[in-house]
Amino acid sequence: MTSTPRTTQPDVRTRNAVLAVFGANGFMFASWASRLPDVKAALSLTPGRLSLLLLALSLGSVIGLPLAGRLTHRLGAATGVRFGTCIGTPGAALAALTVQVHGPFVLAAAGLFLLGLGIGIADVAQNFEGSVVEQSIGKAIMPWFHAAYSLGTVGGALLGAVATDLRVPVGVHVTAAAIATLATIVVGTSNFTPKATAEASQQQHADRSDADIRPQSAWLERRTLLIGVMVFAAAFTEGSANDWMAVGFVDGHHVTKALGVVAFAVFLTCMTIGRILGTRLLDTCGRVAVLRTLFVLAIFGCVLVVFGSIWLAYAGVVIWGVGASLGFPVGMSAAADDPQRAAMRISTVATIGYLAFLAGPPLLGLLGDQFGILHALLAVGAVSLLALLVVPVAEPPTDTQ
Repeated sequence: MTSTPRTTQPDVRTRNAVLAVFGANGFMFASWASRLPDVKAALSLTPGRLSLLLLALSLGSVIGLPLAGRLTHRLGAATGVRFGTCIGTPGAALAALTVQVHGPFVLAAAGLFLLGLGIGIADVAQNFEGSVVEQSIGKAIMPWFHAAYSLGTVGGALLGAVATDLRVPVGVHVTAAAIATLATIVVGTSNFTPKATAEASQQQHADRSDADIRPQSAWLERRTLLIGVMVFAAAFTEGSANDWMAVGFVDGHHVTKALGVVAFAVFLTCMTIGRILGTRLLDTCGRVAVLRTLFVLAIFGCVLVVFGSIWLAYAGVVIWGVGASLGFPVGMSAAADDPQRAAMRISTVATIGYLAFLAGPPLLGLLGDQFGILHALLAVGAVSLLALLVVPVAEPPTDTQ
């Protein structure tokens, strides 16, 4: 963690605005994800076909992420988040309304592509703003922002469980969530750090001019790429649960759709708790030791979900949620250790990480067609083993201390 203080400290309003924006984006995503069992039923999708629908969302995100670094660097975090949200929320509404009227599969996929594109752009921009605040304070608070995202997903998932139980149409539910998200983002980003202020703070840490920073340069840095591999594993560990936890419990443990959504909500709740409490551990024990422990927990939790009885499976959800809590936010912090190059490196790392969301849905869907979606979740354990090999790159370079 960079310890050099900045001249301009973010006020409480800025910090709370970042928390609200992360939370709103989490709420939007979970509002859609919580209705996946209904989407699967309404369109009569096999796991493989559902994975193709999810692939459209992931493809949009992966395309948006590389663009987001340049956009955020030039126009600022607030503009980046707003731009992404104005693309993503109409896309979510389009996809949900298409499902509601049993419309064409391709139209639903197009809506999810727009949602993913908006998510990718907004995600880089909000993480960049989070890094500005974190670097200014000099403590590991990035997980708090991701905890706010998780709290938003918990709220979205619980509301989704209620909407599912009450048989609220998917289009009505998700469109209302999209409108609420857009309103929150517009208000929240108005309190972000002004672009000029952020740039002045970054220049305090730089020995080179802005013109020397090339958007593609981060792709040539070994540490940045390895952080990306770690974030890929973390995103796969988290994203597999986001996409398939509810469906896995319904199809594999034969619970009701509402109880499947509850499993998803439990996962998100425990991941949120891990992010809130994990910041102190990061400051006292360091990134590497904490991340190693958590990836081991993710592996253990995954095994319990797949092979345990229904109650052990829910216990596994708890452990898996804690294990998945810090990999992604710590990866963002590691990418931003040099504030001057933060936007480009966050974009690069996030792009690599989001490849997990691109590869994960079709991989697990195809495995689900062959072995059942519950057993397909064992792929999470294999990817978490990869993360254990590259975790040491999360340690801040000595020249940023």
